[in-house]
Amino acid sequence: MQLAKTNYTDFIKDFENTLKHLFQEQGITNSLNVERGIPPAVMGEIMSKAPLSVSVPEEYGGRGCVVKECLGVLAAASYQSLPLSLIFGINIALFLEPVAKYADETVKKAIFDRFLHNRNMGGLMITEPDYGSDALNMKTSYRQYNGGYNIKGTKHWQGLTGLADYWLIACRKEISEGELSRDIDFFICDVTKEEQQVVVEEYYDNLGLYLIPYGLNKLDMQIPATMKLQPETTGIKMMLDILHRSRMQFPGMGMGFIHRMLDEAIAHCDSRIVGGDRLLAMDQVQFQLSRIQAAYTICSAMCARSSEISGIAYNLASESLEANSMKAVVTDLMQESAQILVQLSGANGYRVSHIGGRGIIDSRPFQIFEGSNEMLYTQIADTVIRLMKKQKQVHLFDFLKGFKLTSEACTHFQAELSFTINEALSQRKLVDLGKILGRVVAVGYVLGLMEKGFRKDLVDNCIVSVKQEVSALVSSYKFDNRVKVVTDFSENSSWLQFV
Repeated sequence: MQLAKTNYTDFIKDFENTLKHLFQEQGITNSLNVERGIPPAVMGEIMSKAPLSVSVPEEYGGRGCVVKECLGVLAAASYQSLPLSLIFGINIALFLEPVAKYADETVKKAIFDRFLHNRNMGGLMITEPDYGSDALNMKTSYRQYNGGYNIKGTKHWQGLTGLADYWLIACRKEISEGELSRDIDFFICDVTKEEQQVVVEEYYDNLGLYLIPYGLNKLDMQIPATMKLQPETTGIKMMLDILHRSRMQFPGMGMGFIHRMLDEAIAHCDSRIVGGDRLLAMDQVQFQLSRIQAAYTICSAMCARSSEISGIAYNLASESLEANSMKAVVTDLMQESAQILVQLSGANGYRVSHIGGRGIIDSRPFQIFEGSNEMLYTQIADTVIRLMKKQKQVHLFDFLKGFKLTSEACTHFQAELSFTINEALSQRKLVDLGKILGRVVAVGYVLGLMEKGFRKDLVDNCIVSVKQEVSALVSSYKFDNRVKVVTDFSENSSWLQFV
């Protein structure tokens, strides 16, 4: 049975109204005072709107894997609940899109049917207890047997642990006893099958994202041969394509969240009277609000850019610069926006039930999972430095002026970016440089969106805001700080003995 495909504007409006009714009118919250997970009846009402149909190909009854529609669903969800949006993000970017692109044609229909009609969910297993970001050294392995594969290993910190009906499992082929292939393969696991059970050994007490279960998963299963994903070239490049596409969908989750932080902050400051005047009239408050509004503008531009370049028709394995810039910058902006809202809200912002207080806790792990931001900023800087060396260029502004992704944006930062990079940089300097480059790339997206008709006053304010931030980052980059931690600091360091 194929779902009736309504106009997207009507589809997303109906979805938004359903979420508003549940989260604002009925008072469903992300509070720590409720049990983990969304009540089944509430989740049933949400899923009755078929939000995951946006990531199912049209030939299988879905809306067609249109990036704009996927990001719209993520934004609508994150305006009301960031954890809910992440649930959809996991399903869309880390399961359904990889299946649509890489799965054997013989298994797709049954999988998509269950998502469309039985409200199934799926996730991705890469991370292992001893190998977090070091995915290439994972120890989960598989060996071939008649008609399929036997997979053994341990995975952890998978969102939807114990809840997902399907998993994509990353592992390495066992070549000989104790020796694993350098490449990585992915298999679709259907936990409703007895021989494909995932044993949850422990549920983690995650601090934020309380609605999503995380835990430690033990694997010892038999997977049919047809459930192996088919890479275009190598498994590692397939993994990069999947992860980069996922990182390019972070702006969707960030969009609704930042929009909500901005709406809440403006409404509070407009109604709050301090010293006989509205909070909104204070200069420092205007500065803080302008930071959230700049984040709103940047995230909007990232969504537009992602909609153009991150569809499953494209291979994103080599697009680390844009993928890493989007993920790292937008998650920094999400955390900052929540922090500002809480600061402006005073004591009320510190309530568990406050959208800003929850926002701080729920958005914080976004800066860590799928590659910590420090690691991604380092990779951004490394990528640009390699390109500069290839062109025998040492002057940063001159390089960026000739680089398509930054050629227009960098002109707004000429004074700040006019310096040379002619020596090996420490990791802390690479992080600073990566932060600078990520924000210049983001301004390029903003300028591109303005050309399509986006409000110029928001763009102008955003550029001033980012320019101040880049100026501070350049100052940090140029400052000579080689301080190392003193590990045996206890001796002669207690103030009590000196007074």
